[in-house]
Amino acid sequence: MSGGVTVRVPAKVNVQLAVGAARPDGFHDLANVFLAVSLYDEVTVTPAEALTVTCSGPDADQVPLDRTNLAARAAQILASRAGLSDSVHLHIAKNIPVAGGMAGGSADGAAALLACDALWGLGTPVEDLLAICAELGSDVPFSLVGGAALGTGRGELLTPVEAGTFHWVFAVADGGLSTPAVFREFDRLAADREVPVPQASPALLAALASGDPDALAATLANDLQPAALSLRPQLARTLDAGTSAGALAGLVSGSGPTTAFLVRDPESALKVAAALEASGTCRTTRVATSPAEGATVLRPTTASR
Repeated sequence: MSGGVTVRVPAKVNVQLAVGAARPDGFHDLANVFLAVSLYDEVTVTPAEALTVTCSGPDADQVPLDRTNLAARAAQILASRAGLSDSVHLHIAKNIPVAGGMAGGSADGAAALLACDALWGLGTPVEDLLAICAELGSDVPFSLVGGAALGTGRGELLTPVEAGTFHWVFAVADGGLSTPAVFREFDRLAADREVPVPQASPALLAALASGDPDALAATLANDLQPAALSLRPQLARTLDAGTSAGALAGLVSGSGPTTAFLVRDPESALKVAAALEASGTCRTTRVATSPAEGATVLRPTTASR
């Protein structure tokens, strides 16, 4: 394709994040139940004289625009493997919170990988794309496939799971939280106890498949939440505000600081979102549904933006 390719890619929420002890390589084994949600970034790739990155949208000023950006790294790896130049322009239209525990950077890496593959006409098998995703980061493979899945290993080994439709409100905090810092705090808090081997909850998987929000609310779990709250204690007020407003349950999304609230229906979502914004405990809110499809090439492209 000579014009350009735009790929839409979803955010994620972890409805269960079970974390094991630190491994010798510094990573942690996980049982990570991912849901893709209907908040999206779009990445547009066009031919250029050199690899460049631009970004627009909320918090775009917080996104790195050099070759360390995961979207740029995806282009570099794929080009190297295909024996091509990585001379493309990557434009990221941001809507997923930045450094918010919703895999926004990972989503952009997956989107750029799929867009470059389409732009260059490579037709790379999905298995090979997933291997590159795993090289980019633990959450990137799920961003490519979307839907609902159990991630094991460090989260990159995916098994699809069944999921009904659920409604969510996300409260976006001021500033981000470093994922490595949250894991270091998890290790510090767990230093005096034996950390169990992470396992997916059968009750949670059954609740997901049933589409029953009450059953899912009773089983939501995030082992990183105590660490995130230790580093950002004010998140407890956000969680209280959301559940007091009628959310069925609330939890920190991934490593935070975004908090996720499960609600019964679209009307409840609007009510909870309004109450959270009025509470002064978050910067803004987003309403979404799950599951959502993974990285998707859009037709027609919007490369002329």
